[in-house]
Amino acid sequence: MQIKPEQLGPKLRGQLAPVYFISGDDPLRVMEAADAVRAQARAQGYDEREVLSVQPGFDWGALESAAGSLSLFSQRRIIDLRLPTGKPGDVGARALRGYAEHTPEETILLITAGKLEPSARRSKWVQALDRAGIVVFVWPLDAKEFPAWVRARMRQRGLEPTAGAVALLAERVEGNLLACIQEIDKLYLLQGVGPVDADAITAMVADSARYDVFTLVDAALGGDGVRCSRILHGLQGEGVAAPMVLWALVRELRQLVSMADAVAGGESVPGVLARFRVWQGRKALTGQALGRLSGTACRDLLRHCARVDRAIKGRGEGNPWDELLQLTLRLAGVKALPAATFQQPA
Repeated sequence: MQIKPEQLGPKLRGQLAPVYFISGDDPLRVMEAADAVRAQARAQGYDEREVLSVQPGFDWGALESAAGSLSLFSQRRIIDLRLPTGKPGDVGARALRGYAEHTPEETILLITAGKLEPSARRSKWVQALDRAGIVVFVWPLDAKEFPAWVRARMRQRGLEPTAGAVALLAERVEGNLLACIQEIDKLYLLQGVGPVDADAITAMVADSARYDVFTLVDAALGGDGVRCSRILHGLQGEGVAAPMVLWALVRELRQLVSMADAVAGGESVPGVLARFRVWQGRKALTGQALGRLSGTACRDLLRHCARVDRAIKGRGEGNPWDELLQLTLRLAGVKALPAATFQQPA
């Protein structure tokens, strides 16, 4: 059974499943989901835990041995299998399928893994785990989900944030869930439970935002010019190389050219998104971009990319980061003034 992370808590209140498979590229949320399974298992008498960490050269026979061994101290136990890469290999895939098809009694297999590729999520070993127990795929929170997550975490600590406080904290720690929890804990220690407004956030919370070039591209596709400027400033401050930023924008624009031409040729936007295998979480953003950008406009943006490349290499005029700001704002559908310079928004 596949469920969302927020559905895991209610599922743990009854009889526990023999298998829990938790996968994703958000380490904090994967860890918290696994901790919830362990805590509930302990509460139901699963007192013994054996940890198996899959590293190069790992002997998958250890899983079969763990499943077949008898405990001298506890009738109930957890096999805690860590699969960091999310790739068990052929031998591991067979071992996991075999376990899922013959789960031992009084034993829970908890598997935590890194992000799985789409093909891996459809593999026979994942399907076998799905049939045997519960599968949780943890996706990164997007910009719309993040404020609600921040509000919920603050309330768990007894804090009562205003809408402005939530928005400011979300902005300060965007993309860094661990930093957000640390700042919430600091707020709790400094002022205790009770109301929190934007002024308190300003006074107590450091700017712990963490961005990457793909976050920038998504902000541009979504038409959020202010966020684009803030992310670019964050990328420069974190020492990200300008060519890496340009690469991400060029990569997206090349695909947008083909998709925009297909839409102009009479294909529906949903059909184009499906044909180009746009990930479900990005369909809305890409659809917004296709609604305002023609193939001709995308080609003009690619020519702008060439100018940015010359500026980066010192063969053209302009500051590379100013040029990247202009380019990103144009992709976002914001009119960029010729004299615009790269600066952090107020």
